[in-house]
Amino acid sequence: MYNSKLTNLEGQPQYSGHETFPLRYGWLKKAYDAVLSAQETNDSSSVFNDAGAIALFGVGKNMVNSIRHWAMQCDVIEQSSRREPVVVGNIGKLIFDSNNGLDPYKENPSSLWLLHWALATNPRLATWYWVFNHYHSDSFERDTLVTALDKFNKERGWTRVSKATVKRDVECFVRTYVAKPITSKQTYEDSIESPLTELGLIKATGKKDGFRIVRGAKPTLGMGVFAYTVIEFWNDFASANTISLEALLYQPGSPGRVFQLNEDDLIDRLMQLSKLTDGLLEWSETAGLKQLVRSKSISSDKAISFIKSDFSS
Repeated sequence: MYNSKLTNLEGQPQYSGHETFPLRYGWLKKAYDAVLSAQETNDSSSVFNDAGAIALFGVGKNMVNSIRHWAMQCDVIEQSSRREPVVVGNIGKLIFDSNNGLDPYKENPSSLWLLHWALATNPRLATWYWVFNHYHSDSFERDTLVTALDKFNKERGWTRVSKATVKRDVECFVRTYVAKPITSKQTYEDSIESPLTELGLIKATGKKDGFRIVRGAKPTLGMGVFAYTVIEFWNDFASANTISLEALLYQPGSPGRVFQLNEDDLIDRLMQLSKLTDGLLEWSETAGLKQLVRSKSISSDKAISFIKSDFSS
């Protein structure tokens, strides 16, 4: 059942680091700008650690740690080891670069889908990866996920992960994708903690602690980001120049899984890729086989170029 990268990890998965704070508006750009500025003065190793970090980000120490965590997980910044300096990451440069960034203020929903992809395809983020790639129901309660993940940890021998830690991680996961209930003294904007709630991937059902994963069409998912994710998944999954509909729909880490698309929606998008990629990718249903065909391997740099089409209007 669990035949993905998650089961083959060396060491423990990550259920912490966010200090229980979900990703918040403005945090990623703050992290990117701070690291970029520090890089220019060769002092980026202490951006989040020195005494000035609290003043720099205008939040408490725990939130500084959370900002660093989310920026790292979203590939906005990166650090090869604790001894190495922090530098800006690929997604960070793509979105936030002051001269050529596609969406510095995250006004385009394609930016959010790209960030979601980074989180949900990272097997170290066990809750995110497991829910979007392995969970087989459309509905859940927080306790459902906690119990399932706790059982999975024990099966894998990850005994150092406590159930209390998993519970906090699941709570943070839910708050990342679901706005808080609106009270009589709040507006809708007040109830939103995380920009990823705008994706509408998870909704409260109205029951006591019920949520549902929203499967089906994702109108705000740009075709450029979709093409990029198809290529990135394909490059990781297989070297062949054909890939089946089933793999793109059901395989852990696939666009169908991560974006929660159903078969019709996925096929509709796959059929549009030929025009976007100038024929590099072609949909085929020859001899009853539903598959995507590529004329040659496509590099990550070329895949990234397709993302830019979502921001060209």
